Amino acid sequence: MLDAGSVPLRMLGELRVEMPGVGPLPSRDFGWLFYGASRPLIELITRRQTERLSNLTVRSECQVLEITATPDGTMVTGVRYESADGRQAILAADLVVDASGRGAPTLALLRSSGQPVPDEIVIGIDLHYTTTTFVIPQDASTNWRGIATHPHAPERSRGGYMLPIEGNRWVLTLTGRLGERPPAEPDGFMDYARRLETQTIYNAIKHAERQGGFERYAYPASAWRRFDRMSSFPGGLVPIGDSICRFNPVYGQGMSVAAQEARLLNQLLKARATKADPLARLALAFFSESVPLVEAPWNMSAVPDLIYPETRGERPTDFESRLKYNDALIRTAMHDAAVHRLLAEVQQLLKPPSVLQDPAVDRLVRLELFQMARE
Repeated sequence: MLDAGSVPLRMLGELRVEMPGVGPLPSRDFGWLFYGASRPLIELITRRQTERLSNLTVRSECQVLEITATPDGTMVTGVRYESADGRQAILAADLVVDASGRGAPTLALLRSSGQPVPDEIVIGIDLHYTTTTFVIPQDASTNWRGIATHPHAPERSRGGYMLPIEGNRWVLTLTGRLGERPPAEPDGFMDYARRLETQTIYNAIKHAERQGGFERYAYPASAWRRFDRMSSFPGGLVPIGDSICRFNPVYGQGMSVAAQEARLLNQLLKARATKADPLARLALAFFSESVPLVEAPWNMSAVPDLIYPETRGERPTDFESRLKYNDALIRTAMHDAAVHRLLAEVQQLLKPPSVLQDPAVDRLVRLELFQMARE
């Protein structure tokens, strides 16, 4: 990453996090690095690292059309794909990993063979975001190198997230929900940035040179397919990453969870290597053990997403108390460096949320809750 130009940032000493109602979180260096890079660079590096594996062959410019299976659909036999010249072929396989993103090949196989599809938990967020890049000016702020300006929910939904990437550039994403759509033209984009919760981002880019155009995206809903609740599943098939759970992209969790799931699958395959049938019930074991990897970040994004009354989804019975507790947790992190570090480690998926349930942390948060109730 570094050799390719990725920009290291000290967490959280060089990342400014602006929280509505409480101000910017204190600048504290917790001893680890965050790497700023464009998605094309990340994908290029990942591909090059993958191609270094001696037992791997990459078939470029091929599109998988369907997963092939036995007539009853209970055992996967490979994939049918189409190459760039339009020719189709079948690639036989003992194990197919569906990392297609939407999981459409897996769902198509289940439906075509009359098997049940997994239940889904859906949170309709109606998120829109627009991204562009700027040349980092020579007089850029020295107090921070990356910034996150969160919206004042539920009254407003405008957010801004800017990081340094390769080529001495900032990549800036402006977000909005439920009718708030960041424009994809220069004047509208700048006006949208100017009307964020603070003008920190606007002041940084108002005289900066913009590079390239604007990329707009719409993200209607987060969805968690509960494969873990299925009692049977086709042998030789494992969906992974977004095929299982599509996270709100604002929180930056999707690729991290997919990487953790890949590591889990590797561990399961290694542990089964000496068994007579190493792939037997592999998917069901994977689904079960992947639940904690998905559940923690899902809950971290679901609660703030559901704060908007228009968000579609079932709210937990203790929803209001969770919101108040989370607010008190952030306020505690403002003045307590140890709590701030734990919160950052949980948000970056370095530690499980259970560390925030430590009695000492809980006592501090409840003191903050008491103080908030008196104000």
